[in-house]
Amino acid sequence: SRSLEVLKQISSTGYLRKRLPQELVVLQGGAEESAHHALAGGDPVGMLHTLVPETAEGLAGARLPHQREARLAAREVGGADREAVHRALLEGRQVQVFDPNPPTESRDLIARAGVALNPAPGSGPAARVVVLAVKPQVMDAVLADLAFMARPGTLFISIAAGRTIAGLRAALGGQAPVVRAMPNTPAAIGRGMSVAVAGDGVTSEHKALATALLEAVGEVGWVDDEGLMDAVTALSGSGPAYVFYLAECLAEAGVRAGLPRELAERAARVTVAGAGELLHRSSLPAATLRENVTSPGGTTAAALEVLRAPGGLGEVMARAVAAAARRSRELS
Repeated sequence: SRSLEVLKQISSTGYLRKRLPQELVVLQGGAEESAHHALAGGDPVGMLHTLVPETAEGLAGARLPHQREARLAAREVGGADREAVHRALLEGRQVQVFDPNPPTESRDLIARAGVALNPAPGSGPAARVVVLAVKPQVMDAVLADLAFMARPGTLFISIAAGRTIAGLRAALGGQAPVVRAMPNTPAAIGRGMSVAVAGDGVTSEHKALATALLEAVGEVGWVDDEGLMDAVTALSGSGPAYVFYLAECLAEAGVRAGLPRELAERAARVTVAGAGELLHRSSLPAATLRENVTSPGGTTAAALEVLRAPGGLGEVMARAVAAAARRSRELS
């Protein structure tokens, strides 16, 4: 899932340069087991009481407000990366892990670091931040047993698509401050876009804390109207898939034009990635960058005449984003 991928990569980027709060709790979902069984001591649901990166090196010097330390546990890491996580864990003891059937290497890492695996509910210090990264379809089962975490001052950040703040707050007792955020997969390389909205009870300190955490994996924007999160999901949340599909289509067009498939795919990949990097580094609008490439009467102009014709790429993209936003509303 998008949220799990974001969390798996959040520390490998090296972009987070702030120290974690007293206790950062990330609930990682997707397991078939129910939260009830997990918290009752049965088969644990997929929840991880910390970030789940491929490596801990990016958080070695991390700092968040309040200057309190925690470190990372990890799943599916190997070799030097796993050892980096192990070294980081040894520096902080404020981590609790809930995980369904963790890989042997992760179980060994957790044991060596002295971190509690699947502890009893309520054990350990109260969490300052709880990041809900479970799949939307298992959120209800997870939240049913999380009321004990909703203590005064504890901020909940949800990155589950389609789950409203009102629904989350109701499941948590009605008083918990909740921030709803939508990141995207380029967070895996520290180049993500996250947009967030704050619910009732979220303070400026909470927003600063959420911003600092989300900025670990890219840029952050805020909206005041939760209804706009459907459009956010359709644009930036799903947007990377549109770009990847563009690369697919461009490569296929190259093959049809006579290029060997391997060369067409490589040229399309590098062209899309390079153009994206140019857009990232430039202060010029995308339209200006497009115009700079387009010579009157040239080859690019001929192609753009097709792409910008009635029913062309602009209209197709508008319909695609509208369809994604509509589906997001249906899932809410």
